[in-house]
Amino acid sequence: MMPPLDRRTFLSLLGGTLGTMLCSRAFADSPKRPNVLFIAVDDLRPELGCYGNPLIKSPNIDRLAARGMVFNHAYCQQAVCSPSRSSLLTGTRPDTTKVWDLRTHFRKALPDVVTLPQLFKNNGYFVQGMGKIYHVGYDDPVSWSVPWTLPKPSRIPELQSQDPDAPPAEKKARNSKEGRGPAFRAVDLADNELYDGMLADMAVSALNGVKDRQEPFFLAVGFVKPHLPFVSPKKYWDLYDPAAIPPAPNRFLPKDAPPFAFADKNELWSYKDVPDVSHLPDDYARQLKHGYYAAVSYMDAQLGRVLDALDANGQRDNTIIVLWGDHGWKLGEHDRWCKHSNAEIDTNAPLIIAAPAMKHAGGRTDALVEFVDVYPTLAELAGLPLPGHLEGSSAVPLLEQPDRKWKSAAFSQYPRKVDGKELMGYTMRTERYRFTCWVRRNNHEKVDAVELYDHQTDPQENVNIAADPANAALVDSLTKQWLAGWKGAAKP
Repeated sequence: MMPPLDRRTFLSLLGGTLGTMLCSRAFADSPKRPNVLFIAVDDLRPELGCYGNPLIKSPNIDRLAARGMVFNHAYCQQAVCSPSRSSLLTGTRPDTTKVWDLRTHFRKALPDVVTLPQLFKNNGYFVQGMGKIYHVGYDDPVSWSVPWTLPKPSRIPELQSQDPDAPPAEKKARNSKEGRGPAFRAVDLADNELYDGMLADMAVSALNGVKDRQEPFFLAVGFVKPHLPFVSPKKYWDLYDPAAIPPAPNRFLPKDAPPFAFADKNELWSYKDVPDVSHLPDDYARQLKHGYYAAVSYMDAQLGRVLDALDANGQRDNTIIVLWGDHGWKLGEHDRWCKHSNAEIDTNAPLIIAAPAMKHAGGRTDALVEFVDVYPTLAELAGLPLPGHLEGSSAVPLLEQPDRKWKSAAFSQYPRKVDGKELMGYTMRTERYRFTCWVRRNNHEKVDAVELYDHQTDPQENVNIAADPANAALVDSLTKQWLAGWKGAAKP
């Protein structure tokens, strides 16, 4: 006799069954299981045409959005590369992966976890990865059917890949200010003489190679722009009038926020010629923002080549496409740059999912979703059984009904060292509020600071209202909700 199923196992099996039903419905006209094109983009904030910014030239991301669903409120679980990517690719949160930095591999804490690409490989897919999927130097060979690869540009030294097999002396030289070069630069080179153009060449070749395979494919392509340095061909700089690029609207720290809420002089200052001041001069800040916009448009053009190849090979109608930025990015907001915080500007990132025969293609949803939701969503769309270790919820119901009632909060976190203390800032985004609790990492009952921002009256998070006595009951209520965690906020 079969032993009784626990609730989690039952829900996993049920999820797999419902996924198979949905897959059968969505791909009824296809003799094959759906392919997956998995697009990761480094440091991409939701400042795109499809997110309502008319200044940004992102026609290819926008045409992908027209095929799929735009998630307006998608949140990473930690706003820095490796923790975010490890979380999404394992479907678990940073306190489970134990990846809170750029030095730890998730396999140390989770030696037997089945990653998202590994799940597809284990279920008969040909799985190939290229570019920045996992953090460079922390690849996961068992995730792939063939070895992961990445471009290695040589024309510009500061753009050379951080090859994990490079000699230590070479790595050190590349990571120096001189080796990294300036933070922004327009170059007279062809698109495919730089990293993302080379990556697009690789992806097009891979798509040409898999079109005649009997098994379905899962192709993961990781673009690095608009990551620093903002180096791209001059034609993408020429898309923008510098005078029309607006400065950040809030170049000041949030009032009454703890001083450690935002990192000062972080990775940007590791590049050559960046002024050694926290408040960058206006002209320099504008050039940085120009460089970021140009890098977005350069990356977008390379994405377009990949989408064109998918269409030309006749694979579009049987391919699920997901595009995500690994976290947000500051361009002078709060008088800071890069990521490394719990703020909305850092934790909110683009997420677009397109599947054939979508009921609401070209739609969008304001539902709160998290990057840990990507794993179960793709698994369900492809009709694969959901592993029991997942800590997110499939967003497939939102593809069917974008305005349906959904989870009540999204959760992120960021660690800090403050005066010898190890702190973890846990942040919770509800429909109206962002609530952040800074606690000791070895004692969560010891609270060092609290932040509360009302997105109804303060969408830029400029004033921390947690200490206002009038908000005491609200802080108490949000504290209880935070303590209930992601399980307490799960979809209805």
